[in-house]
Amino acid sequence: MKIIFLDRDGVINRYPGDADYVKSWSEFKFLPGVKVSLKRLNEDGFKVIIISNQAGVSKGIYSQEALNLITQNMLQELNDAKVVIEAVYYCTHRQEESCPCRKPKTGLIDIAVAKLKNEGLNPQLSESYFIGDTIRDVEAGTAAGIKTILVFSGKEKPDNKDKWATQPDYTADDLSAAVDLIL
Repeated sequence: MKIIFLDRDGVINRYPGDADYVKSWSEFKFLPGVKVSLKRLNEDGFKVIIISNQAGVSKGIYSQEALNLITQNMLQELNDAKVVIEAVYYCTHRQEESCPCRKPKTGLIDIAVAKLKNEGLNPQLSESYFIGDTIRDVEAGTAAGIKTILVFSGKEKPDNKDKWATQPDYTADDLSAAVDLIL
């Protein structure tokens, strides 16, 4: 089974900016082409799993309830567009807490894979991709043995290439272009 692991902010929805967070549903704005792109992945047999750091919760910037509401509304809109999201996993810890789930660590990917295996499915990480908008996403995907696509619709920009600690397998302007690459 092929999986697409996706970061959320800057890939699915508009990036709120450095040191800012999507704190409520009213601040969540889908990026152009996202719903169609995710539907194309579903139609090609990919399971789609969202993996996202959301430290704003532990920092007290927004509540777990607010994050849950954002997720519920996001999933409802995607469902209305006939998009199936297999699961959503968040790490709500701050970087200094050294949580094993916080990207660039692979904890959330490991949890997602273990859950799929427990359901009797056979995840093929060599046929899977991690699509994110930060080098942290690339590092997490690489560490897990997954091909990576860095998109420029969020935090990272192509001009910073010389500073990247880890190089992605591919780059794309946004999720639509990444899906074109994959398919």
